[in-house]
Amino acid sequence: MNRYPIWKYLTVLVALIIGVIYTLPNFYGESPAVQVASAKSTVKVDLSTLSRVESILQRHNLVSTGSYFEQHGTSGTIRVRFDSTDTQFRAKDIIERELVPDAADPEYTVALNLMPASPSWLTAIGAQPMHLGLDLRGGVHFLLEVDMQGALTGRYESLASEVRTALREADIPQKGVERQNLSLVVNFGSTEARSDAITALRRQIPDLQFVNGGQDGSIELIGTLSETALIQAQTNALRQNITTLRNRINELGVSEPVIQQQGADRIVVQLPGVQDVAKAKEILGRTATLEIRLVDDSPTATAALMAGTVPFGLERYTDRDGRPLLLRRQIVLTGENLQDAQPGRDQQTQQPTVNLTLDNKGSRIFRDVTRNNVNKRMAIVLFEKGKGEVVTAPVIRSEIPNGQVQISGSMNAQEATDIALLLRAGSLAAPMKIIEERTIGPSLGAENIKQGFDSTLYGFIAIAIFIIIYYQLFGVFSTLGLTFNVLLLLAMLSMLQATLTLPGIAAIALTLGMAIDANVLINERIREELRNGASPQQAINLGFDRAWATIFDSNLTSLIVGIALLAFGSGPVRGFAVVHILGVLSSMFSSVVGVRALVNLWYGKRRRLQSLAIGQVWKPDNKQ
Repeated sequence: MNRYPIWKYLTVLVALIIGVIYTLPNFYGESPAVQVASAKSTVKVDLSTLSRVESILQRHNLVSTGSYFEQHGTSGTIRVRFDSTDTQFRAKDIIERELVPDAADPEYTVALNLMPASPSWLTAIGAQPMHLGLDLRGGVHFLLEVDMQGALTGRYESLASEVRTALREADIPQKGVERQNLSLVVNFGSTEARSDAITALRRQIPDLQFVNGGQDGSIELIGTLSETALIQAQTNALRQNITTLRNRINELGVSEPVIQQQGADRIVVQLPGVQDVAKAKEILGRTATLEIRLVDDSPTATAALMAGTVPFGLERYTDRDGRPLLLRRQIVLTGENLQDAQPGRDQQTQQPTVNLTLDNKGSRIFRDVTRNNVNKRMAIVLFEKGKGEVVTAPVIRSEIPNGQVQISGSMNAQEATDIALLLRAGSLAAPMKIIEERTIGPSLGAENIKQGFDSTLYGFIAIAIFIIIYYQLFGVFSTLGLTFNVLLLLAMLSMLQATLTLPGIAAIALTLGMAIDANVLINERIREELRNGASPQQAINLGFDRAWATIFDSNLTSLIVGIALLAFGSGPVRGFAVVHILGVLSSMFSSVVGVRALVNLWYGKRRRLQSLAIGQVWKPDNKQ
C-alpha cells in the first residue's frame, strides 16, 4: 500500500543528487578576475588571444587560478581568475600595457571583473552559479540620454535623398535640396515647378509637411516632419539604440545586463559584476554607426590618393586591410535603413556572400543609386568612437530593385559571417551621452546577500522547530522535504542561469512558507483519517491521496498569479515572479513525491504498524 516502485525512489534520488550538485557552485563565492574583450568590431578575440594573455602572465611571473575563453558571436571574451585583488590589479596593468600599446586607438578592452570560484570539476559538468543582480553582486548603473536632435538630423538627411529621388522620377527640375536645421529647403526656378513638386512630394513622402518660402526673389519649398512622423522617428531611434546596446554588451560577455527604456529619451544600463567604471564606459562607447557611400575610383581621385591629397567633396578612409580609399561625402544609406544582414553563398559560384535586407525607403534609394552607378564601387563604412573604417567595398554589377542586396568578393565564409554580424549590430540611430552613473560596490552587494540569506535561514529554522515539535517524526520528514525543495529551487535557478535579486530572495522565503503549507495539509489529513478509525497504513495512503486535490488547487492559483506577474511585470517584479513560479513547481514535487518517499521508506515495510509519530491525535471523545 505504502511502497513506491523502485523507479520512483530512483527519480527522487536523482533529483536530490542534481539538486546538490547544481546548488554547490552558489556557495563558493566569486574571485577577482581580469576580462579581455575586443574594443573594435573588426578585431576578434579567440584562442590565440588567450594563449597570448597566458604567455604575458608567465613572462611576468603572475600565477592565475584559471583562464577561460567564451565565444560570443564571431568573437569572444577571455577571463583570467586570480586568488587576490593585488594580483588582479597587477595583471590588469600588465595585460593592458602589452595588448593596448596605443591608448588613443585601443584594439582590446581590459577590465576588472569577478568570476565564480567554483572548482574546475563543477565547471566541467556545466554547474555554474546563478547570476546575481546589481543589488547583490555590485556593478555599475548608467542612465544615458539619446540625442534626439541628432536622430532628427539624420532623419532629415535621409529625407533629403528621398526628395531628390522623387523629383527626379517626376521629372521636376530643382536647383538644390539641402537641410537647414530641422527642415528641408528645396530651390526651384519657377513657381510652376514648385507647385508640381508639392503635389508629387505630398503623394510620395507623406511624412513631410510643405509650405512655400523664399526671399530676395528665390522660390523655395520648405518641408518639415509632421507631428506623427516626428514622434515615430524619435521612438525608432530609441528602440534601435536599445537593440544596438544589447547586441554590443552581449558580445562582450557581461552577464545578465539590464538595458531598458526610461521615459521618452533615456536608456538605463546596468552591468552587474563590472568593477571598473572607466572600462564600463568603454563598453558603451563601442556602439557604432553605419553608412553606405560611393567610392570615387576616377583617374583624378586615384592621382590625388597617390599624391596624398584629398579633393573637395571626398573623404579618405582605409579598409580592413589598411588600403586607402576616397569616398564621396554624400551618404547614400545609413544603418537605419538596414533590416537584416545574413551570411550566405552565391547560388551560381558558391562563393561566400553577405545578404542585406533593406526597408522600403532604403530599397527605393538603393535602386536608383545602383542603376546610375553600375560597375562602380560602393563602400560600407562602420564608425566606432568617431573613426570610420571600410568594412567592404564591392562593385555594383547591376541595378538592385527589390532591397535584397548581395555582397560578394574576396572573402571567405568566416569573413562573411563577421561582416554580417557587424552590419546587424553596428548601427546607432542617434548619439547618446551619460547623464548619470552609479557604482554599487561588492561590499554592499555582499551585505545584501548576507541579510537576505540570514532572514531566509532564520525563517527556515523557525519553521523546522515548530513543525518538528508539533508533528514529531512527520515534522522531521516535512523539514527534510523543505530542504529538498530549497535544493531543487536553487538548482533550477542555477541551471537556467537566472538572475537572483533581493525580490528573488524574498520569493525564496515565501516559497518556504508555501511549501510547508502543503505538508501541514498532508499531516492534518493523516490525523483526520486516524481519528476516523483508519489503520496507520490506511491513514498514510488516504492522507496523501486526499490532500493532493487541495494542494494542487492552492498551488495552481498561486502559479496563475506568478505567471501574470511574469507576463505583465518588469524589472524586480519579473525577478520575483520567476523564483515564485519555480518555487511553486519544486514545492509540489518535494512535498508530495519527496516526503511520500521518506514516509514509505520508514513505514512502508511495517506490516503490523500500531501507531504513527505524528503528534497528538485528538479523537471525538478527546481520547487518543
